[in-house]
Formats: sequence, C-alpha cells, structure tokens
Amino acid sequence: MSKIKSFEELKSLVAKYKPALDMRENHSKGNLTKRELLVCGGTGCTSADSNLIIENLRNEIKNAGLESQAEVHLTGCFGFCAKGPIVKVFPDNVFYVQVTPDDAKEIVDTHLVKHEVVERLLFEEPALGHRKVEKHDDMSFYKKQSRVALRNCGHINPENINEYLGCQGYVALGKCINELTPEQVIEEMKASGLRGRGGAGFPTGVKWESTAQTPPGQKYVVCNADEGDPGAFMDRSILEGDPHSVLEAMAICGYAVGADTGHIYIRAEYPLAIERLKVAISQAQEIGLLGDNILGTDFNFNIDLKYGAGAFVCGEGTALINSIEGKRGEPRMKTYSSSKRGLWDKPTCLNNVETFANIPAIINEGAEWFTKYGTENSPGTKVFALGGKINNVGLVEVPMGTTLREIVYEIGGGIPNEREFKAVQTGGPSGGCIASNNLDTPIDFKSLSSIGSMMGSGGMLVLDDSDCMVDICKFFLEFTVEESCGKCTPCRIGNKRLLEMLTKITEGKGTLQDLADLKELATTIKTTSLCGLGKCAPNPVLSTLDNFYDEYVAHVVDKKCPSGKCQALLDYIITDDCKGCTKCSRICPAGCISGKPKEKHVIDVSKCLKCGACMDNCKFNAIIKQ
Repeated sequence: MSKIKSFEELKSLVAKYKPALDMRENHSKGNLTKRELLVCGGTGCTSADSNLIIENLRNEIKNAGLESQAEVHLTGCFGFCAKGPIVKVFPDNVFYVQVTPDDAKEIVDTHLVKHEVVERLLFEEPALGHRKVEKHDDMSFYKKQSRVALRNCGHINPENINEYLGCQGYVALGKCINELTPEQVIEEMKASGLRGRGGAGFPTGVKWESTAQTPPGQKYVVCNADEGDPGAFMDRSILEGDPHSVLEAMAICGYAVGADTGHIYIRAEYPLAIERLKVAISQAQEIGLLGDNILGTDFNFNIDLKYGAGAFVCGEGTALINSIEGKRGEPRMKTYSSSKRGLWDKPTCLNNVETFANIPAIINEGAEWFTKYGTENSPGTKVFALGGKINNVGLVEVPMGTTLREIVYEIGGGIPNEREFKAVQTGGPSGGCIASNNLDTPIDFKSLSSIGSMMGSGGMLVLDDSDCMVDICKFFLEFTVEESCGKCTPCRIGNKRLLEMLTKITEGKGTLQDLADLKELATTIKTTSLCGLGKCAPNPVLSTLDNFYDEYVAHVVDKKCPSGKCQALLDYIITDDCKGCTKCSRICPAGCISGKPKEKHVIDVSKCLKCGACMDNCKFNAIIKQ
C-alpha cells in the first residue's frame, strides 16, 4: 500500500474497508453464504494452542473445499478468559468456548457444511440453569459491559491495519490535524472528563494542557505500558488486540501538546504485545500515518519502544522516565511535574495504555457521547481484570458507577463451589480489601477512595470465606517489599517492619500491641513515602484492620486462623475415619503419632512439626487440619 497523502484519501480507504467490518457487527444482516471464524489470539488463548486451532481450521476448510465460503482470522482477546480458547463465527454470531485443536474438524463439518451449531462447544449459563447459549450478547458476562477502550479487541485482526481502518482507524487523527487546532483538541479532552486509567485518575485534558503551555521546543509523549500488578492484564490485552488505537492516540496527543516523538515503555515480559506493536508501527509508517508529513501536513510524529526489566516501581511516572533515560528505576522528588520537566528534562505528557485507547473514540464520537457513560465525577468506562474466587474470570469493561455487587454476581457469575463472598481487592497490591457490607459501592474514583480502597490500574481480586485476610495482606506486603526501589526510608524499612509483624501474627506469636503498632506504622508509611508505591503499600493493612479486625484478634488472642490458612496456627487431627493402619506413625519425622494397629491413632500436637507428611500419606483421608 502506498502512502496516504491526504485526509480525503484516508476517508476513502476507511469507506473501502468499513463494509467488511460492518458485516461482522451487523451479523443479522450478513450474507450467511460467507462465514468468518474469529479465533482469540491473546496470550492466554495462544498458550492454550489457539494458533494451532487457526491452522487446523484453515486446513479443514481447505479439505472441505470451502475456501471461497469461509475465512479464519486471528483476533485479540474476547475477555472471557476462563472459557478460552474462543472461536466466534460471523455472521451467525455463534460463540464457541474452550475450543481445542481437535475440535476444528467438527466445527467445519457441522457448522460450515451442515449449517448446524456444535452444541457441546457452547457456553452453559449458570444463571439460566446451565442452559446452552449461542450468542455472547445473551451471556450475563457481557450483558452489563460497555466496550470503549476494548471496542476492537476480539473484533479485528490486530496485525492487519486495513481492519483497523475499517473501524474508522486514524480518522480521529486526521480530523485533529486537518480540522481542529491543538487548543480545540485539548478542550475536547477536558470536556470529556477522561481521567487517567493508570491509577491516579488525573484529568487527561488538564495534563495535556499543562504540557502544551510550555514554551515551544522538544517535547515527548510517553505511553506507560509497564503493567506490574499481579493478575492484571488490561493494558497487555489492548496492545495485543488493538495496538493501532494506542499509536493513533499518541499521535493525537503529540499534535495537541506540540511533540514529535513518542515512547512506549513496555515490560519485556510481554513478547506478544511487543511483536504486535512492532508490526503496527511498521504498518503505520509504511502508509504514512506515522513519520514525517502525516496526511500531507507539516505534522511529524514517530514512536519507538523502550523495554522495562519488570520492576513494579517503574509503573510510577518519574521512575519510568528514569528508566528510559538509562538510569536506575526509582522515583524523583516531585519538585516539578513531568509535564514541565520530564524525559531528558523536557516537557513530557505521560498516560497509560487504557487512557490512550479511549481517545480516538472520544474524538470521533464527541465528548458529550463519552460523558453518557459513567458518573459526573468519573465519566466513561473502566477495564478490570477480574480474578480470584469467581466463576467468570476475565477482562471486563463497565461504565463507571457500576457496583461491585453487579460485577461479582452478575458479570462474574458469583463465587464457585457454593462458597460465601468475603472480600474484593481493587487496585492490586496497592489497593484495599472491600468487605461484603460495601458490595453496593459504585466503582468510581471518589467512592472507592471513601471506603479505603482505590481504582488502581484495574486489578480486581475476589476472595471467599476460605481466604484468611491476614495471610492475604501478608501476600501483598511480600510483593511490595520485594518491589520497593529502596530510595526512601518509610517504604524501604517501614514496609519490611509491617511484613515482619504480619508474619509474626500468622505464626501465632502476635499480641494486641502488635495490632496497634501495625496501624500506626502503616499510617506513617502512607503519609511519608516518596512515591505512590510506598504511599499505597499500607492500604491492604489499613483496610483489612478496618474491615476484618476480629480476624486479626483471633490470630493474636485465640492463636487460631478462622479460615484455616495460616499453617503455624493449625493442628493436625486424626478423625474417626482412622483404620489404624499405622502408616502415619511410621512416616512421622517427629514421632508424635501413637496408637495400636487397627485402632484410632492420636497426634501429640505439642510435638507436631506440621509438615503434612501424615496427611499426604493417609489413604483413608482420616487426617484433617483445624
């Protein structure tokens, strides 16, 4: 494809490729004699052989002589990760789940040749008595979702720029540089109310305006793709499924603030996202949508990739900038904002992946359209990585203001194995644990902050009644202690002391004074640390002390773990199921099990090492922990 030299030429190409994409969207109006099979190509499904599924489907289509009647396309994440790999058939809009490479032949023979749905590969909806559901629109997982940032994920081939063009790709950029002044672009962003989706929630338009108001000269646009929260994969999925939306948004930002260079800082552990970004950047450069004189104007903008080594602290803006410059990845003192003096001491506009992914849609549809989603304080939608003790694990995008209850019980499908909900952790290791009495809290920046949690980048971990909140808190502290850069004393030393106290409590050695010390130290760290990592690291401690204080008391007073998770507080007990086989007494390294053959044995808990050897070797399952 030759370089696009004008906005009019771009719009002509969009009109050329749009009908094919519209047919996927408006499946009911499609031509049923030509089918398209979209196969999830995100990291999760790729690891489950989705590439082999694509290969097998193409081979079976060829063997059946259907090459003119069916095509197979790679696409991005559909979001329903618990049920991947996923194959979606257009224009029928049939949604197959947990597909294996061996299923390819049956899909072709049954669906494409006989025009019959493969019933066994359909999703069973628990809310409908496990009734089979053909269309994803009818699934509770998707019903309350509104896709803006994820609008193209699972819909287009991320490695084909023509498909992105068919979804109005780069039209927003063309509109900005041909029809709007930089000031008008910034005003539109301010009117949209879009707030940063990386965690802090700073108004995007205000940040752009601050960078634009600096004197003319070298400026930079930086995309933060250093997604480090355990279990979070929002940004990765966008980059894998719709990389051009981020490139287009960065170029729009460059035009608005007066920058000609963009950097995407991405952790090296994201090889698939990196590869698709490389493909997308190369394609955009080839047809003149990145580089010099974009769309025949005097606007120039180039993007390159910078790789991170996986340090969680480099998700903080100034630490990220240090890392790009080749320095140690640690935060700077906030004597001035990055919009004034950032990368290489030049004005820098830094947003995360999800924030950028919203921008082309806002420009194309208008700020007023965007504000119809969400709340007055937090317009738009938010993407969450929903995980933990939940039936429907996956990536969800909901309007701000959706309640936690709706996400857990309607979209998430509730708690598996008939367990009881206990808490939900929002904001990753820097967030707070929210108890059941706050399940009706709307998800927005202000509401989550008011109950001791935070939006964060979008991790959402659901916990059930088998989880110990003290142990969960200890788990998050282990992570933040490991990831601290060590620059400031409150974070470097204070969080270690918090972890030591939590370890002491889970080992049954804690006191009530430790609980008072825990809260005082956590509050001090929160108010005195240098950067967001240190300031937010105590959030799990403070929120669990507020919401689950009785559980802490049980650990320090009763020396019991109510959830049975803290190994040091558990006793191994032999039940009446014991047959007296003597195997447990023979393998016990402490020699603490006694009993005669064919009679119930007894464990001397004062001598027990709690190694678990007896339980592992009991063929009658007669040994329990309590």
